Amino acid sequence: MTDSGDFDAAWLPDAAFHAVGSRRSLVRGGPDPLADTVRAELAGACARFGGEVVRDGDAAEFVLHLTGEDPSDEGYTLQRRDGVTTVTASGGRGLLYGLFHVVRLGEDAFAGDLAPRTHRPALATRMLDHWDNVAVHPVTGQVERGYAGGSLFWADGEARGDLGRVRAYGRLLAACGINAVAVNNVNVHATEARLLTDRIGDVAAIADTLRPYGVRTHLSVSFAAPILLGGLPTADPLEPAVRDWWAAATARVYEAIPDFGGYVVKADSEGQPGPFAYGRSHADGANMLAAALEPHGGTVHWRAFVYDHRQDWRDRSTDRARAAYDHFTPLDGEFADNAVLQVKHGPMDFQVREPVSPLIGAMPDTRVAVELQVTQEYTGQQKHVCWLGPMWSEVLRFRPDGEVPAGRLADGLVAVSNAGDDRFWTGHPLAQTNLYTFGRLAWDPAADPRSVLDEWIALTHPGSPDRLAEGLHTVLDGSWATYEKYTAPLGVGFMVQPGHHYGPSVDGYEYSPWGTYHFADRDGIGVDRSVATGTGYAGQYAEPWAKLYESPDTCPDELLLFFHHVPYGHVLHSGRTVIQHIYDTHFEGVEEAEEARRVWAGLADLVEPERHARVAERFEEQLRSAREWRDQINSYFLRKSGVPDAHGRTIH
Repeated sequence: MTDSGDFDAAWLPDAAFHAVGSRRSLVRGGPDPLADTVRAELAGACARFGGEVVRDGDAAEFVLHLTGEDPSDEGYTLQRRDGVTTVTASGGRGLLYGLFHVVRLGEDAFAGDLAPRTHRPALATRMLDHWDNVAVHPVTGQVERGYAGGSLFWADGEARGDLGRVRAYGRLLAACGINAVAVNNVNVHATEARLLTDRIGDVAAIADTLRPYGVRTHLSVSFAAPILLGGLPTADPLEPAVRDWWAAATARVYEAIPDFGGYVVKADSEGQPGPFAYGRSHADGANMLAAALEPHGGTVHWRAFVYDHRQDWRDRSTDRARAAYDHFTPLDGEFADNAVLQVKHGPMDFQVREPVSPLIGAMPDTRVAVELQVTQEYTGQQKHVCWLGPMWSEVLRFRPDGEVPAGRLADGLVAVSNAGDDRFWTGHPLAQTNLYTFGRLAWDPAADPRSVLDEWIALTHPGSPDRLAEGLHTVLDGSWATYEKYTAPLGVGFMVQPGHHYGPSVDGYEYSPWGTYHFADRDGIGVDRSVATGTGYAGQYAEPWAKLYESPDTCPDELLLFFHHVPYGHVLHSGRTVIQHIYDTHFEGVEEAEEARRVWAGLADLVEPERHARVAERFEEQLRSAREWRDQINSYFLRKSGVPDAHGRTIH
């Protein structure tokens, strides 16, 4: 595929294929649909750069060998010997991933010798959930929590007629290792519910478009579908008629989409229907759907985002952070083998800083997928540059039991997509880093995120001078820390405008029923989640974390206010008081954002003009917002605490 005038080539510009396209290449083995995709990719690259796809038996510098031993195997072996670079794979997916690995390496794949090394994804499921609505919702619009235009799949209540861009999307996903996509919102509205039945043909068309790049299609479904679509009086998961309805509906889905991945379900969460209405458990609900999918090889992803969103803010014993653990740990071992519990990486809701959810390490007899949020709902909504690779790496390297990293405990990694029909896919061109980084960390949770960022830079800007890479690292490396500095301090979270969640509102959720409070008063701030005197949340962790989080003396600074209510004069491990930390970091965050804008401006001669202009425009909004955050947060806490800034800076 060549660069398109309609959308950005992202990390697959033509120039990234120069090393591959300028050589004699051979694809050996087949037939296989994904091997055909590999052949087409090579043919296109060779047509652009003067290489040739040769027949078996001819001399070649690059050989991709499909053995066909295991079509489901996504692994491949890469080696170079006697002047020939070879990718060997058992299945077509592995061959495709091997090709993109060589594209990432560029000329390095064809220099010297490479000892044979087998590459295989650590996680079998590497999935994006699109919160896309078929029909524009009056509140959430075309894409819920979407910050990059409209849906790639749906427009004006219908499936898009031209799916060429969906194919390009599948290609981008395959190039970073993503192998599954759920094509509609987990909040399933009336129109979207019908995708399961009379509109399954629309889903099949999308599946056909994504399949050549090894991406399986999943569907979010309503737990109440037997009532909404089937005319049954109940959706009780233990009712035989309900189970029969799901079995029949699922069989029809597989008639239309033989490699359909399965269902994603948000149930008994934020008003969505679920098994609680019938006195049944989440395991009962998930297992009903798992039973319908099992004959076809499908999987149900059951989201663990379950909590009481009608809490009494006056009741300090109620703690939203506890909810997922309290709901699901009693059910460990009760879920079917093809049911996966999809757990948000933190206990709350994708805040800029949260502890890792204790649920990830607390269900050894249940398949668990860790859910991340690539779309930047609480991290600047793709108006602020905020590369989340370092955050996700911390999550995936966290050892819930003190021994095994979360990335190895998980059966899959899932994320809410940040892509839309914007020219640059992600609204903010630098937000492409988050989508690419997610895919690469899903493939290898132990990967160094900075090395992944190097890959993205080299692919997106092939052949650029070192000054561009250095500048991009300056802008991106610390951007998450910068965003944290000028927004919510020390793990407190949720100081955002209610509803749309953009911009500061310190008390926006303080007296609401959603359960997201900071309890700031004249004496101190933070939520006491200790076992001794608070909600007991800290006790949900295994050792050594339960002991570490229990005391403000040992709790890490960055999470202090998540776990403890402390005086403004409490001295952090950094040596600063809480109140001075709040003042200092909010000033520092704005200064760092200003410096990032200055660095970006200095890269104008190295970046395509439209891309540079879009980022420059977003930096203006980021700085406006960062200053607003700084001034509102600092003013709020000066007025609460009465403690002046030690450096005498202006606080309003």
